[in-house]
Amino acid sequence: MFELRSVSVGYGERAVLQGVSFTAQAGRITALIGPNGCGKTTLLKAMARQLPLREGEVRLRGCPLQSYTRREFARTTAFMPQVRAIPEITVRGLVSHGRFPYLGLSRQMTARDRRAVEQAMQAAGVERWAQRDLRELSGGERQRVYLAMALAQGGDAILLDEPTTYLDVAAQFELLELLRTLAGQGRAVILVLHDLAQALQYSDEVAVLADGRLTAFDTPERLFASRMLDRVFGVELRRAPDGTYYLRREEPPKTASCNSCGNIV
Repeated sequence: MFELRSVSVGYGERAVLQGVSFTAQAGRITALIGPNGCGKTTLLKAMARQLPLREGEVRLRGCPLQSYTRREFARTTAFMPQVRAIPEITVRGLVSHGRFPYLGLSRQMTARDRRAVEQAMQAAGVERWAQRDLRELSGGERQRVYLAMALAQGGDAILLDEPTTYLDVAAQFELLELLRTLAGQGRAVILVLHDLAQALQYSDEVAVLADGRLTAFDTPERLFASRMLDRVFGVELRRAPDGTYYLRREEPPKTASCNSCGNIV
């Protein structure tokens, strides 16, 4: 689906990542993880055509990314950035923006477009806010609305930058389960996640970025077995008997007391 060939990205004269090569397949979830500032968002922006490549090539469905017109790309790939403006618009109005790549010169939505908007709002759980002003919603609620807009856009791939930001724990898992459903329907889901355990739990492949390069690209199981994530992140990653990944908490240092005087030593 998305094939990266020796991709280098950066800002101005500064290279952030160099020589990145991997393939994110349709019907699977690919997570981009790494320490803060390693270039996860930068790489995702390049895949979304928001940032030019310094070197290399990105192919979508076997064709160079730049060969797609803006409308063709928008019909194929939805992009949900982390930082967004908060316009004066209703929830339904914003979600309807996802259908713009399909509208004709009249900019009039068809019954099919309206149905896609309603289905997207239901899938993201925002239909009850349809008539509310976006500015009235909390950060987590707005996050769901922007996801609904991406779903309304349709296409074969969805790129998401930190989609669980601002969501409470229950909503995070609901969103990740929804993304798993989308992948099960054949979409390529590529997302940046800061939660290491969630990335391993919900992804099919993981791209580990560190020190300006792609350190590893593999399944969560093999990455866990190699212990390389412990070294990259400086953590102790563990797996419970039920298969759930978690980070082992450090035990607080124990204090000793003198039995005779009761003083801490």
